[in-house]
Amino acid sequence: MKHLSERLERVKAAVLPRLNEAFGADQLDAFENRGELSLRVPRERLIELMSMLRDDPSLRFNLLKDVCVVDWFRRNDRFEVVYNLWSIPHNLRLRVKCFVEEKNPHVESVVGLWESANWYEREAYDMHGVIFDGHPDLRRMYLPEDFVDPSTGEPLYPLRKEFPMMGVPGSMPMPERN
Repeated sequence: MKHLSERLERVKAAVLPRLNEAFGADQLDAFENRGELSLRVPRERLIELMSMLRDDPSLRFNLLKDVCVVDWFRRNDRFEVVYNLWSIPHNLRLRVKCFVEEKNPHVESVVGLWESANWYEREAYDMHGVIFDGHPDLRRMYLPEDFVDPSTGEPLYPLRKEFPMMGVPGSMPMPERN
């Protein structure tokens, strides 16, 4: 546990003063969870924050490890988009989060900052339906483009909470039972 607390204190000391100076302490929500620092940012400021995290020489978060989505299944702020960053030169880890609404699940793509976001964002789109504006090739990667509800024609996203555990009858051919 000592190792985790030392790492947390190092990342807090490196990141928080720089971000508070650049954005103001009231613009970012910083919190700790299980020995890790997370930042919550409004989606409108995501690219500005991510650019600074990548480009500031004292931070240099030069590796995007992954992008994922959490479906909280509530009316407001339903989808939480989570970015896990790593600063190789400074050996720091950071999590950045922003929320998008169910009715407007749009957030700017970070592919222009980290090429690795290409597939991560496509996967998040395919599984949750979050749209990454400015993505160079946002399309499904696991499921067919025509994976829709047969009765409504609406696209289906299998990691959304309302998706039936046994799938949607008639949406895809199922293997025969033996």
